Amino acid sequence: MSAMPEMKPINPQDRRVANIHVAVFEPYVYPDGRADGDAVLQLTTDAPLGQGFHVYRMAPGMTTRAHQHRGDEQFLVLEGELFDNDGTRYRVGDLVWLRDGTQHSSYTPTGCLLAVHIAGPETSLE
Repeated sequence: MSAMPEMKPINPQDRRVANIHVAVFEPYVYPDGRADGDAVLQLTTDAPLGQGFHVYRMAPGMTTRAHQHRGDEQFLVLEGELFDNDGTRYRVGDLVWLRDGTQHSSYTPTGCLLAVHIAGPETSLE
């Protein structure tokens, strides 16, 4: 077994930590100013809100806008359940990948919490 290399301590400005159960989520507001009740917890400021890695919360009864992905989307269902417009149901523990160019909208009857990575911006189909 090899020894651990000598490393410098992590500077406080180089680390952010948030607990998804108590952190304040930022309401997601679409470019046209519309807010539908969804919210994002995103620690990096290097990407626009809702791009890259983030935790995404949808309110009970919410349906996302129909959109097309520009870059792959991956998400893990942490709480609740989610239905895509084609009827596919995602439950807690489901890890989902949607290819670049996929068009869809999603609905949650009870609300849900997702760990998400979106490679690029989405294009609204509305």
